Amino acid sequence: MNAIAFYLESSMTQESSEIARGLRRRDPELLDRLIEQYQHRLFRYLLYLTGRRDQAEDFFQETWIRVLERGHQFDDRYAFSTWLFTVARNLVIDQMRRKQPASLEGLLDEDEAPFDVPATGQASPFDISLQREQNQHISEGMLHLSAEYREALVLRFQEGMTLEEIASVTGAPLGTVKSRIYRGLSVLEPWLRGAPL
Repeated sequence: MNAIAFYLESSMTQESSEIARGLRRRDPELLDRLIEQYQHRLFRYLLYLTGRRDQAEDFFQETWIRVLERGHQFDDRYAFSTWLFTVARNLVIDQMRRKQPASLEGLLDEDEAPFDVPATGQASPFDISLQREQNQHISEGMLHLSAEYREALVLRFQEGMTLEEIASVTGAPLGTVKSRIYRGLSVLEPWLRGAPL
């Protein structure tokens, strides 16, 4: 392991330990900081997972309540984001099981309008407009994917999670995660080139 990798790993471990201690104490300042740091990523994940803004907002609130209630369960050997996304995913699945025995696919209404993925960064108005158009096109294509593929692609490319982290969040074997990403991209590619799914 080179010096940079060692430094980054020890820095992440130290940060995870500080988060674990703060969650055990129910530190409100830490919770505020975590919400500010992860709010956009978490909301975007829930939006892709549910396909509906109103449901994503409800699950967003419920996830942070669960973090506060069960923060003592956070294992500081892992990244906080992995645990946070696992909590959010489990809430969505639990809700779906209560509604009807179904997979994540049941979250998507057939007539539901595509949702926007907010643009980030400082760009020109033209770049922002182009990015919105591309995001809308990708979002529309993502809505046609099965929920398992959609979730894997969001965690990998939107959230930048490693394959191992995705396996931890979803509870799927590493080979399954790789397969879902590959198949999801294979299905999405024709859509991005203009062919219907």
